[in-house]
Amino acid sequence: MEMITKMVLERPVVIYSKSLCCMSHTVKTLLCDFGANPAVYELDEVSRGKEIEQALLRLGCSPAVPAVFIGGELVGGANEVMSLHLNGSLIPMLKRAGALWV
Repeated sequence: MEMITKMVLERPVVIYSKSLCCMSHTVKTLLCDFGANPAVYELDEVSRGKEIEQALLRLGCSPAVPAVFIGGELVGGANEVMSLHLNGSLIPMLKRAGALWV
């Protein structure tokens, strides 16, 4: 868990993903289209990916991917990100975290 804490504090937006996960792709596309430039960790491609995935499950991410952190805080998975987008909260959250300049 300490590893995750360190990783999510390095950038305003961090996404833990798997390269072939369609929901991960959707979340990455949405945030990139906004210009958020997230740090993306593909757990099926990085060393210690299984360890990170287990830590995400312990944090309450179910399923483990996609797991989105904004401003160092766990936002959740695809459902939570899409809900924030639909209710108009996502862009202000990204701005507060310093991920968007506009």
